[in-house]
Amino acid sequence: MKLATFHDPDLGVPRVGLVTEDGLHPFAVRHTMRTLIAGGREALDRAADHARAAEAIDLAEVELLAPLEPASVRDFVAFEEHVEGVRRSVDGVSGVPDAWYDAPAFYFTNPHAILGPGAEVPFPAACAARDFELEVAAVVGAEGRSVPPEEAGAYVFGYTIFNDWSARDLQGREMQVGLGPAKGKDFATTLGPWIVTADELEPYRDEDGFLDLLCTVSVNGAEVGRDRLSNVGWTFETMIAYASRDSRVVAGDVLGSGTVGNGGCLAELWGRHGSQEPKPLQPGDMVTLEVEGIGTLTNTVGVASPAPELPPVRRRDSAARAAAREAPR
Repeated sequence: MKLATFHDPDLGVPRVGLVTEDGLHPFAVRHTMRTLIAGGREALDRAADHARAAEAIDLAEVELLAPLEPASVRDFVAFEEHVEGVRRSVDGVSGVPDAWYDAPAFYFTNPHAILGPGAEVPFPAACAARDFELEVAAVVGAEGRSVPPEEAGAYVFGYTIFNDWSARDLQGREMQVGLGPAKGKDFATTLGPWIVTADELEPYRDEDGFLDLLCTVSVNGAEVGRDRLSNVGWTFETMIAYASRDSRVVAGDVLGSGTVGNGGCLAELWGRHGSQEPKPLQPGDMVTLEVEGIGTLTNTVGVASPAPELPPVRRRDSAARAAAREAPR
């Protein structure tokens, strides 16, 4: 089934709805996407049966929101072609690090900066190298710790489209510190248009256990990149196993696949071309991600108001630092 979150203009609150060929069937007001995910499949099926009994709303008349407020967001970097191209663009070095092949690496991004379908994306005013990232995300449906890979499939509630918006000039500078990305990423992540439950995509699974979904991205109607999700290096089940290793995942966690190759983001193409071609996103550009079996997610590029300036770093020479260590307290 497809589950969406929408704005209810009568109640003035977000509501969850079941998407069918007839339109959007609202769930009872007490339900949120997080409670439906955590409640388990049997409870979801019962709630969906009640929702189907309600009169459907025309999807064209509904303001869709981000399908859920994630408990956390881990974004993996699981496509080799993407790593190779972006590394050349952002870090100025070629090839794929040997460590990439050890395990599905990820970083945590901001769960409080989640946007939904149709939202304008507020890029930092200081950013000029604006970029999108075409990804698919798995939504975790249960709590687990050090989940075995062979059992991790039971922890996948469903899937949604994931756009990891990127301020490449900010990212390139801050990652010279050896941490990050941070401010190059945490201003916005888009999810949507809805969550497709895991059973819906099982027919797309190939003989190696990967979801074989066509993924495309276009800017202002012109296709920029396309790839198949099955070109990823690890399954979502392996990602869940690794995320939970010596740690914990909970219902409502979101795990991004990492950006697909073959133009899944502009930075990959910049790295391959040796120049910023195609040009960075411009204010007003419309970016559309489409994933087979899930749907289409469109957002418009915007620019946030300039952020306040930071005070400069306090620079201290080695003699001053040594003196401070030796001074009596």
